[in-house]
Amino acid sequence: MVDSHPSRRISVHQALGGGSVADILLWRKWCASLLVLFSGTSFWFLFERARYNVLSFAANVLLLLVVILFFWAKSASLLNRPLPPMPDLEISEELVEKAADKTRVWVNHLLSIAQQIAVCGNLRVLFQVVMTLWWVSYIGSFCNFFTFIYMGIILSLSVPVLYDKYQDEVDDKIHMALGIVQAQYRKFDESFLRKLPSSMYRTKQKIQ
Repeated sequence: MVDSHPSRRISVHQALGGGSVADILLWRKWCASLLVLFSGTSFWFLFERARYNVLSFAANVLLLLVVILFFWAKSASLLNRPLPPMPDLEISEELVEKAADKTRVWVNHLLSIAQQIAVCGNLRVLFQVVMTLWWVSYIGSFCNFFTFIYMGIILSLSVPVLYDKYQDEVDDKIHMALGIVQAQYRKFDESFLRKLPSSMYRTKQKIQ
């Protein structure tokens, strides 16, 4: 019997974009990966454990940076040294257009969901949105914002490299879990969601 794993095996590096970010997440640039991990841990400890204020931290960092750049520029002019290497502090129009296009897609998607709930009265969409928001609120009750971001950093630096190493075994478990979840969702959809009217306004019109 021929094993089908190699034919469906994907490149995690290419799936992550194949650039520097993928190298960092897969620990191919271990110095940068360690820097990201150390920075995330430091910020989490600073704001979560030490209870340092975010606004005060940002103001102090900017103050220190401005003072260093000012004295660097003054000393460079007095000692005939090169000025501090500052990048071109300008946002390109192309970057703004790309960000606006991506934002427009997400905003239109959210507005379409809101329209289905508020205008069409779609009870199925309303139930799905309520359950999603409740699940997010339930998860958020266990940790605050900084802990949530730190957990995201830890997972980003651990899950891709582990999946790249144990892809075949993980895929088998995921396919089994997806099969169970899809079966349970189909049962829930047939027994509950499909019994909900697609529009309560349409139901009202039929009653009238």
